[in-house]
Amino acid sequence: MSKYLIVIKTILPQKIVIECWAKKSMPLTNNVIIKLNEITTLVEDKSKLSESEVEEIKSIFKELVKNGERYDVDEIEFWFENEGSWKTREPRIRIANLSNYIQDKHQQTAHLRIMSDDDCSCGH
Repeated sequence: MSKYLIVIKTILPQKIVIECWAKKSMPLTNNVIIKLNEITTLVEDKSKLSESEVEEIKSIFKELVKNGERYDVDEIEFWFENEGSWKTREPRIRIANLSNYIQDKHQQTAHLRIMSDDDCSCGH
């Protein structure tokens, strides 16, 4: 996966570092597939999601990204489409959107950190 690093110097003796990755398709890991199966078991009516199910699904994706798992949202949608018990498209799309939201939110906050001048490997 390509990695881009942007260092912005501030007036203080610190730097703000923002990390970004170029999006590339990646296969789902076993851990992600286990959690997708957990979601399938959790949801009773596959034609619609209740608010409590939505909250639990968010929690599952938060746990995944917190543990360093990354996934391609299109692969999540494709997995639910081909799983067999999800006949209605709307809940599949909602779950894919939730996975995208949680992963994006995590990446926005996790990649912003403050480094001291000593931690910089830029040679300055």
